[in-house]
Amino acid sequence: MVIASFLSETGGEIASFTTQSEFIVGTLIGLCVGYLAGAWRGRYKVLGSKPKHRPSADGVVEIYVGNLSYDTDEEQLRKEFEKYGKVLSARIITNHFNHKSKGFGFIEMPNRPEAEAAIKALHDTEVQGRKLRVNEAKNKIV
Repeated sequence: MVIASFLSETGGEIASFTTQSEFIVGTLIGLCVGYLAGAWRGRYKVLGSKPKHRPSADGVVEIYVGNLSYDTDEEQLRKEFEKYGKVLSARIITNHFNHKSKGFGFIEMPNRPEAEAAIKALHDTEVQGRKLRVNEAKNKIV
């Protein structure tokens, strides 16, 4: 609406814009449209909006495991935690481009007492030459 009224008011003056000015105006309009489209799709935080937290499944505890050796794989991580109870999933976060470990991962355990026992037992223990940092994961933002 604002652009349409601007165009109708300025009429012939737009024809006298230099190529550089047209480029700048076009770029600004493109950025605004892109931002609004991204905000509408939920990709960017809109000013004044609150982040949405995804609740975990009933009773499932997600555990953050940091300072992992880059050689640790998901099966080894799962075996470390299965000593303390049932493990639903184990995943190690990797670099998107070279698929190498970023040195941290997440474990999901269905039983809170077992998860707390695993956290207490494995925090600050050494696995593959690295002292693990283990605690309950914070809420996820969708």
